[in-house]
Amino acid sequence: MFARPVEVAGTALGGFFSLLRRIRYPRPIHSRGLVLTGHATWIRDSAPSGIGWIDDIRGKPLEVTARLSRGVGLPDKLPDVLGLALRFHVDDGRRADVLLASTGIGFPFRFVLVPRRSATGATFGSLLPYRSPRGPALICARSVPSRVLPADLGGLRRALEEQPWRVRLYHAAPTDKWHPFADVVLKPAAEADSAELRFDPVGHPLSGSTTYPWVRRLREPSYRVAHRGTSG
Repeated sequence: MFARPVEVAGTALGGFFSLLRRIRYPRPIHSRGLVLTGHATWIRDSAPSGIGWIDDIRGKPLEVTARLSRGVGLPDKLPDVLGLALRFHVDDGRRADVLLASTGIGFPFRFVLVPRRSATGATFGSLLPYRSPRGPALICARSVPSRVLPADLGGLRRALEEQPWRVRLYHAAPTDKWHPFADVVLKPAAEADSAELRFDPVGHPLSGSTTYPWVRRLREPSYRVAHRGTSG
């Protein structure tokens, strides 16, 4: 009973993305962004999530590639849904991609997109849950400490070149409190093509987690459209 509405919603999203892609080629959403680079350090003795990638103790930081972007691409003076994509490079050459968007932080608002003018004070949440042996798990990111950041990408680049952006990652069950598990330090990448960088949390999941079938059915049509004819 539940599968059919999700498939319809996924197909509808795919059609909407296909229309947007005709207007805004090659990236239908999050067309404007800033590529960042840095590292993630795990917090010891953090609360378990049930996902091995989160819970495993890491002896050294992981290299991170990230992209902070404006979803619709509205002018900088207007609020927009912000996106924070994170790629964690694992020692054996594998990678784990995490896609986050500006949301509320408490229940039920962690499932609601919240337009923001800049990343100042924003919560970036996963919206859709990861599947673990302990049940569904969400991820979010917040600036630590809270920091005023420019809305325009040029000003943001200059601000982060002067002082890197420190972000803390949290996990939570859908209705429970957030638990910190890692700290990420990010600065602007020296040279990177923001339009070509692509992230795929379905194709490059967190080890120790799986994707709920309904999440895959909801995401895949729009992902296929967004990645069609592009590298990465």
